[in-house]
Amino acid sequence: MSQTVTPPPRNLNDPLPSEGSTRTIASSSTFNDFVQETIALTRRLFIQLQRRPSTLIAGIIQPVMWLVLFGALFQNAPQGLFGESQNYGQFLAAGVIVFTAFGGALNAGLPVMFDREFGFLNRLLVAPLASRFSIVLASALFIATLSLVQTAVIIAMSAFLGAGLPDLVGLGLVVAIVLLLVFGVTALSLGLAFALPGHIELIAVIFVTNLPLLFASTALAPLSFMPRWLQVVASLNPLSYAIEPIRHIYTDDHWRLSDVVMQAPFANVTMTTALLILVSFSVIVLLSIRPLLRRSFT
Repeated sequence: MSQTVTPPPRNLNDPLPSEGSTRTIASSSTFNDFVQETIALTRRLFIQLQRRPSTLIAGIIQPVMWLVLFGALFQNAPQGLFGESQNYGQFLAAGVIVFTAFGGALNAGLPVMFDREFGFLNRLLVAPLASRFSIVLASALFIATLSLVQTAVIIAMSAFLGAGLPDLVGLGLVVAIVLLLVFGVTALSLGLAFALPGHIELIAVIFVTNLPLLFASTALAPLSFMPRWLQVVASLNPLSYAIEPIRHIYTDDHWRLSDVVMQAPFANVTMTTALLILVSFSVIVLLSIRPLLRRSFT
């Protein structure tokens, strides 16, 4: 016969749980829920990629074609024409790395937009989520993983084509710059997915902004090649502040954070300044999309 075990009565002299400890437990539980939500949403994106691996394959082939074709186009250019770069392939490598990561991050809003149109996003938003920011973080982690794979392929291919290879610290900084850019642009793309009425409008924005931002940056040519007005535009383009530090890492074996990486029309930009601008860009975008995350869709 089973016996019922009753817990011993609490001593009246025992202290009650403090308000601080209760808050700590609640915040810990909320953080655990946030982590679980982010993992689940990230896993869903990778399952979608597993079902359609052509997305990753095309994302790897395209930058390789850029390196090979554009590198061959200017391979006979006089040395020194593109600054301190030994050849155009070395000059181009930084631009291809950044623009590939930018393109992938700019497309991050498309899956969310399709979820919104099919009704899945609305069901997700009315669920008791710990934080809707898990949607942003999951997309950023997914795009960051793809961007790092693409970056590794581009670095390996550019080294094979004679662009050289940065040291380990330089490679680490390249990864950090790519992640900063991806995080900010992914948040911007998700903000557009929440703000625009449908995927047609989002695709139109992507097409309209993609190439102009490429040509209005230092990805394909140095600032000295550009007319004055385009130099100003390129100096205001966030992509340039990701491209130039990576390019400096490629061309200078003894680089420092205090080195000048871009001579903008209004000031000389150091590597530290460029990194701070990228961080500021990501923070501003994240703060800007917070009101959009509170929206619901019918």
